Amino acid sequence: MIKQSEILRHAVSKTARESSRLIEEARRQGVQTAFLSHSSSDRELAGRIQTFLASNGWEMYVDWQDTSMPEKPSRDTAAIIKRRIKQHDWFIYLATANSSKSRWCPWEIGYADGVKDIKQIVIFPTMDEYGNYGSEYLNLYRRIGHNLLREDVGLIGAGQEFISLRSIY
Repeated sequence: MIKQSEILRHAVSKTARESSRLIEEARRQGVQTAFLSHSSSDRELAGRIQTFLASNGWEMYVDWQDTSMPEKPSRDTAAIIKRRIKQHDWFIYLATANSSKSRWCPWEIGYADGVKDIKQIVIFPTMDEYGNYGSEYLNLYRRIGHNLLREDVGLIGAGQEFISLRSIY
């Protein structure tokens, strides 16, 4: 589990780009892209994770930066989210108290499970002063975690194997 307070220490990138350009640029540069499923109540946390993962060589899609998203949720919103989940290399579920109560986050991970390879779905488990989040998914999907010996962050599988985020290209 990664403490939310640690995530909030990372600076937020001020550069929001059009999502279609983000994908095209990342693919040209050989950079991994990921759809970040998160609660809108965790917007600050999501922005910090986006910056943190960018520092590890990843481009992260977050829906509130997408200028094509409708202002109010609708069928168009669902269609855009489906398309974005399919377009990105990875699906990352930010597990927090808010995402577990969200109407959209469980739907997004369920959709991702149906259209993506299970190896491309990753849980970002977190903890705060009230509890740990994401453990209900840890036996189903890989997760993002620390390797304190290497001072690195990466993917951890069910067998506890560790793959550095920087080595995935």
